[in-house]
Amino acid sequence: MRLIIVGSQISDQTIINNVLGGDTTQFNELVLRHKDYAYTLALSIVHNPMDAEEIAHDAFMKAYKSLAAFNRQAKFTTWLYRIVFNTAVSHLRKNNRPTTAIDELTEQPVDSSFSDDGLAAREREKYIALGLNKLQPQDATLITLFYQQQLSLEEIGAVTGLQTANVKVKLFRARKRLARTLTDILQHEVQAIL
Repeated sequence: MRLIIVGSQISDQTIINNVLGGDTTQFNELVLRHKDYAYTLALSIVHNPMDAEEIAHDAFMKAYKSLAAFNRQAKFTTWLYRIVFNTAVSHLRKNNRPTTAIDELTEQPVDSSFSDDGLAAREREKYIALGLNKLQPQDATLITLFYQQQLSLEEIGAVTGLQTANVKVKLFRARKRLARTLTDILQHEVQAIL
């Protein structure tokens, strides 16, 4: 007998065991839990919201089909992000086209009902999204995995296939490039205002 508790936070491992035990409907819970992170990672690589949705969907399909091969001693999220990463990189190679801007995400009207703190947070997110969009896909991916998904350096290495020491160095350099990019963006914004 399998215990299924609706609305509770059962572990990913328990859900995986249940899915592999025959209750395939529970895979939907894994999708619901991790779809936002999968989408964010894909978007950081391809810079196109529609492509990112497709990549996240494809990655979940690949994960479902390969779930029996998943090493249950590892973290599901690290394994899933590796699939998303590889799917996104393959998508870029297959389409052999440059990434596009995500203007739709950054040109949202500002609601005057937001508090100053809320407005500042939204502006910060807008500029970070603009900055990430101008970085190379690997730089944007490393920053996204470290700061937004809060993966450890070892987990990022598992996702990207890089050695932990390389992740640390590349992340440091990516942060510097993001800082320079944000400085340029903000400088242009100030000049446009004046």
